[in-house]
Amino acid sequence: MEKLKKRSPIDARYTQYIEEKEKNKKNKKKRKKEKKRIYIKRKKEVNSQILQELRNPFKYVREIDGKDFYTQTGSFALFDTLVRSKIPSVFGYPGGAILPIYDELYFWEKKNFIKHYLVRHEQAATHAADGYSRSSGKVGVCFATSGPGATNLVTGIATAYMDSIPMIVITGQVGTQFLGTDAFQEIDIYGITLSLVKHSYVVTESKLLAQILAEAIYVSQNGRPGPVLIDIPKNVGLEKIKKFSPCDEVTVHKILGWRYNIQNETDKICLALYRLSKSLRPLLYVGGGVVSSNATYELSQFAHRYGIPVTTTLMGKGAFNEKDELSLGMLGMHGTAYANFAIGNCDLLIAVGARFDDRVTGKLQDFACNAYIIHIDFDESEIGKNKSVGLGIVGDVKMILTEFLLIMNRQKYKWYKKPLRKIFEKWYSQIAAWKDDFPLKATASDDILLPQEVIKIVTDLEPDAIITTDVGQHQMWAAQYLKCKPRNWLSSSGLGTMGFGLPAAIGAAVAHPNKEVVCITGDSSFQMNLQELGTISKYNLPIKIIIVNNHWQGMVRQWQETFYEQRYSHSSMLEGEPKFDILANAYGIKSLYSERQSEIRNKLKDALSYKGPVLVECNVLEKENCYPMVEPSKANTEMFLTRELSTTSEGLIIDKEKEKKKEDLRLLKEAQAEYEKTKNLSYLHEAQENYLKIKEEYEEIILEKKYLTEVQEKYIRELIQYVKYEEKMVEWAEADRQTEIEIKERQRKEREGKIKTLSFLDTSL
Repeated sequence: MEKLKKRSPIDARYTQYIEEKEKNKKNKKKRKKEKKRIYIKRKKEVNSQILQELRNPFKYVREIDGKDFYTQTGSFALFDTLVRSKIPSVFGYPGGAILPIYDELYFWEKKNFIKHYLVRHEQAATHAADGYSRSSGKVGVCFATSGPGATNLVTGIATAYMDSIPMIVITGQVGTQFLGTDAFQEIDIYGITLSLVKHSYVVTESKLLAQILAEAIYVSQNGRPGPVLIDIPKNVGLEKIKKFSPCDEVTVHKILGWRYNIQNETDKICLALYRLSKSLRPLLYVGGGVVSSNATYELSQFAHRYGIPVTTTLMGKGAFNEKDELSLGMLGMHGTAYANFAIGNCDLLIAVGARFDDRVTGKLQDFACNAYIIHIDFDESEIGKNKSVGLGIVGDVKMILTEFLLIMNRQKYKWYKKPLRKIFEKWYSQIAAWKDDFPLKATASDDILLPQEVIKIVTDLEPDAIITTDVGQHQMWAAQYLKCKPRNWLSSSGLGTMGFGLPAAIGAAVAHPNKEVVCITGDSSFQMNLQELGTISKYNLPIKIIIVNNHWQGMVRQWQETFYEQRYSHSSMLEGEPKFDILANAYGIKSLYSERQSEIRNKLKDALSYKGPVLVECNVLEKENCYPMVEPSKANTEMFLTRELSTTSEGLIIDKEKEKKKEDLRLLKEAQAEYEKTKNLSYLHEAQENYLKIKEEYEEIILEKKYLTEVQEKYIRELIQYVKYEEKMVEWAEADRQTEIEIKERQRKEREGKIKTLSFLDTSL
């Protein structure tokens, strides 16, 4: 019998089985390695995330009392996005429609994720958020309810919009089911503010709120900054979100794809450098765009690299070191005389982050009329909007100034490196002469306190303080005499909002708790938002409030004196003015008072060294005016230097008192000449009266044509001739007031004719 053959190991199916088994083993090992790699990677990510959380002062969502961190609603999404965007402080005032948001805020504040500052008026919330943003460079956030709460925000929104300040304004609104029904406290704040915001939203679904807020924060900061409004109906704040997706700046960039595209305009920069190399009298005109783009260092490097003098706008204060020899201070209506003369005489004007507003330019056609203008700005619509320019460069100011500096370092642009400083020596000499001829100064008399001295002492004692101002004369004096660092100057420039200073100081104090914050205000402006003393007292904010009290609406009074013949219509604030020291004490705030030049330094030193809030009332000279001053519709070079002195476009000083005396003398001479011409009128009247008497006496003889004696006839003839002669003298006096042609024509006719006697005498004789 044959033995059965063993199964062959090369059987096809067996081979396939073995191969699959080996393959599975390899795959299993690969999966194991992949799992291990992923585990290690995730472990590293978790570790780095833990480290990031430890370094980050803002903790992410955790549990409260062993439960989930509250229900994920629209209000939850709002605060989650704010915290992820690293916004630690908000300002606001609660109300019915925004209560769901304030209810959610209770839990977030309890765990120190965010802090809310309760103001005493909604307008103050916007100004505080504005001041927070200006001083820190971050986004300020404010809350208000619907209806009157929302409308109270409008002035603050407009203030931020005019000065390009990034800010998020969140308003409550009636439920979506009530929109358009004129429900209680319903107002279309979206429509009201359309022209005052960079962008605005009405949120209709809670799941969109996180994304919308993240977008709004990005939009408000990037490009040309500005306020963004988000209107949230009450039910949206309460509505639950089924699948909550957190949003932050990374989400906006990577998922939503938001980008501000900036074109590279190297060719224009090269052209600008070429113009600079051909210039003899260049000037840098710097606005708030340099501050908002954080380009102060690049500006300083650029100015010193080429040795270009710098003048700034009110918004641009702090963009360039005002103690630098190249600084000309502020230009414009109340700018320095030498800055305005430099604008009028430069041959190249480089405007950086400025918008050529009317308070800067004066008479537009005379502003830099001899200069080639280069305008650098992020907002393309500003290029050539008010003033025609030779070259416009659109883009981020910081990047453009950096590119200017980089180009000069390249080998192929070596030909630009001309000795510009030597070329500009005559220009420097001229500016130095203007500085000597037209310095900023205030002349004290006796021991009367001058407002300028108050402000100069503040900057001497606290050169690094954050300064906020209101609007008026004190604002202009502060702009003239204070020397500020970047983001240390907070003032409403575009809108000119009285009442801005005090709440803006609150925002700055919140943003910089370790910095000195000084609010310089006037007695009129302070009363616009004096209720915010309650906010300062509640949070014990160490703000120093300096009231420059002249008992007037100072700038209004100055204009009434200068342009309205001293008709002071409702500009006096003396009647009804509160006792500011008693008011401060009522809020638990320390107060000081000074009205003498000799004691003001010690008073201010005491106030600035005090750790808590202080109010200092400075009773200054009432009718002190702010000079220089450019009259509206006049060129910047035509300024009032004092009440008596003014300048011409050529830089000449005119003494108005001497000119007035000359004018009075001229008028007196004209009056005397007029009297000489018309003095014969009295003789004429007398002769006419005598003639009438003679005529009445001899009327019967004349009418009856009776014979007259020789004496009577001679007397009547002489009298009539004299009357006619006097009448002609009056006619000639009148003729002198006509043109020379009329006078010559009249004299020619008189020479051809003869003085005629009365017809009835001719017939009788």
